[in-house]
Amino acid sequence: MSRYVALGSSMAAGPGIRPRVKGSPLRAGRSQRNYAHLVAARLGLDLVDVTYSGATTANILTSPQPGAAPQISALDGTEELVTITIGGNDIGYVPMLMVAGLPRVLRAVPRLGALVDRDAREAALAGIGSALEDVGRQVRGRCPQARVCFVDYLTLLPPAGIPAPPLSDVDAATGRRLAEGLEQATAEAAAATGCEVVRVAEASRTHHAWSADPWTTRFGLPLPGRPAPLHPNAAGMRAVADLVVAQVS
Repeated sequence: MSRYVALGSSMAAGPGIRPRVKGSPLRAGRSQRNYAHLVAARLGLDLVDVTYSGATTANILTSPQPGAAPQISALDGTEELVTITIGGNDIGYVPMLMVAGLPRVLRAVPRLGALVDRDAREAALAGIGSALEDVGRQVRGRCPQARVCFVDYLTLLPPAGIPAPPLSDVDAATGRRLAEGLEQATAEAAAATGCEVVRVAEASRTHHAWSADPWTTRFGLPLPGRPAPLHPNAAGMRAVADLVVAQVS
């Protein structure tokens, strides 16, 4: 059976989508119904899923997370397929949205306020392209025969002009700017490193969290047995799996 390694953050792990992968670190939030598991089942691949909630590009390459080595260590050069969903935590994308939905008194806390500071987010966005290229280059170097696919993020926010409560129009615009910048940087990094890109963001424009047929969740408290707020739901994971299978089949 051909080997498939899935790398990435919570957008790939699927926190809160039951059932959780048995034996995986609790903090990873790794679901048995995330897109990697669905792709592996559809294509008959031997999956090694090392996705982990909160992961950054550094956690792919050099920095361990609790109970887990850097994700790139899962690659042994025999892979047929590698998928990568990463970058949002580097630029503070979902954390920015979560803080932006809090009452203003909480946003005044300096540590939280920094997450919604537009200049700080722009500075983070400016560095994501080189970080993603480093990931693509090193993953490609580890498994030169594999199909390496960056899978970008599902669209969370509606287009300009459509409200996204509790976000203000200004904060929603900042969120869209981060999402658009990450989408562009991912595509450019893939092209620069000989990888592919599965254009999930583009395919999900009309399935944002405030739509009639959402592939992601809105704001809320993290609750057991429910997909994490501002993350893929089960329908979203199925849609991403469909897009990956269509591209690599």
